[in-house]
Amino acid sequence: MIAPKIRAATPDDAEAVLAFWKESAEGTSVSDDVPGVTRLVARDPEALLLAVADDRIVGSVIAGWDGWRASLYRLAVLPSYRRRGISTALLRAAEERFLALGGRRADAMVLEANETGQRLWTAAGYGRQDHWRRWVKPLTD
Repeated sequence: MIAPKIRAATPDDAEAVLAFWKESAEGTSVSDDVPGVTRLVARDPEALLLAVADDRIVGSVIAGWDGWRASLYRLAVLPSYRRRGISTALLRAAEERFLALGGRRADAMVLEANETGQRLWTAAGYGRQDHWRRWVKPLTD
């Protein structure tokens, strides 16, 4: 096995990213389609970080920066590649990106039922903030 390379996604990766998320990520998003992924990459070409090994996506994280907040989404690793330091490498790359952009704190979206994810984020030094709740409103059907 080749050690994964961390790189930014390109528009050409959209279908492979969606297939990877379907196999490896918890939950789904309204933006889980080719237009959603390509819009993300077009808006911020460095936001979607991929770990690639053996010519396939084995990990991902979205490191979104809006000039105010550093937000992490979709940290996922292919099940057969877990426990090899891939999530650590992805988080390191995301955090370095945020620091270079002036970020002071990163936050992560983690599903309440994703106990594995919660353990990963805790081990990476992130702490749960129970005094905040996410409020959402769909803008499309």
